[in-house]
Amino acid sequence: SADMHAVRVVSLCRGHASSLGVTCGEWRTVAADLWGLKLPGIVTAGVPPNLGWRLARESYRFTTTDSSQATFSVVPVFAVMKFDQEGKISCFERKKTELYQELGLQARDLRFQHLMSICSRNDRIIMRMEVLKAVITPEYLLILDYRHANLKQWLFNELAPQLAGGGQLATYSLPFEFRAIEAILQFRISCLQERLQVLQPHIVETLESLVDPKLLSVDRSKLHVLLQNGKSLSELETDIKVFKEAILKILDEQELIEELCLTKWTNPQVFEKSTSGIDHAEEMELLLESYYQQAEDLANAARELRELIDDSESVIFINLDRIPEHFGWSLELCCWEVDLSGDVFFHSSDDTWNLQFLPLCSAY
Repeated sequence: SADMHAVRVVSLCRGHASSLGVTCGEWRTVAADLWGLKLPGIVTAGVPPNLGWRLARESYRFTTTDSSQATFSVVPVFAVMKFDQEGKISCFERKKTELYQELGLQARDLRFQHLMSICSRNDRIIMRMEVLKAVITPEYLLILDYRHANLKQWLFNELAPQLAGGGQLATYSLPFEFRAIEAILQFRISCLQERLQVLQPHIVETLESLVDPKLLSVDRSKLHVLLQNGKSLSELETDIKVFKEAILKILDEQELIEELCLTKWTNPQVFEKSTSGIDHAEEMELLLESYYQQAEDLANAARELRELIDDSESVIFINLDRIPEHFGWSLELCCWEVDLSGDVFFHSSDDTWNLQFLPLCSAY
């Protein structure tokens, strides 16, 4: 940091002060003045002119030499889990530069800049599904940065049998890259489904308690839970949309679909034996369409849940009418509006706020 560098230069100034004929008090003054340091007990009177520049020049000569020797670039290291066609697993670490050279890729191919992507580079399929980063070849699958907690169960208990072609995937009879792609897409859609399955009962239960006409007052904690769940639902809807867009980008280009059929281009003999009248590009398109449709079904379910929240707003606001009597302020002067996606808006006819209500407002 700048402060640490300043302290280092001050030390160097002190080290060279004697060679420049500078007293201890003088070098402290100049160093403090040069770097904007507030050092106690410093007197600036009697300091030789241009001393600061002389010290700075000497210090620069030494610090630039030292820093040039100490500076080095840190090469990222991937923790890699490798699955072969039989589902055998091996784990190792590899520098990014070494890995992309081994794979015949370029450095930019392993940057994983987008949270959701499917692309083909030099007969390699590079996929990212949020925390999951993968490189697929016709012979093996690499999972990069595999130590993420959300991947543990899937990697160690489910993925290997799927890749071994045990009949758990619809593409088990097709070349290896089909099974790898399907396993990753299945994992991602399962994560999205689990999030919806967790949110749905919580939202329905909370809504039922908030729209109950027998309520004498609204439970603030339940309203807060609903607002938080509404925010989580919005995030889920966004993630589903991004997943759909990543698949649709491939489906819109026949050439991109063809590029995902690696065996067709890398090993024609294996391709000819495995076809048996099967069009691999068509199979790949059917695979992607299947998961696009599953994502669309999820989006529809999330949309229905959102509509349920929206339809309940009017009833919730009616029940909220009981709150002013509890807090001693009039709805004629001030009303509040809740956007159940997570925002709260306040309106006042006379720009007057009831301070007793503000702590409740701030909770949301």
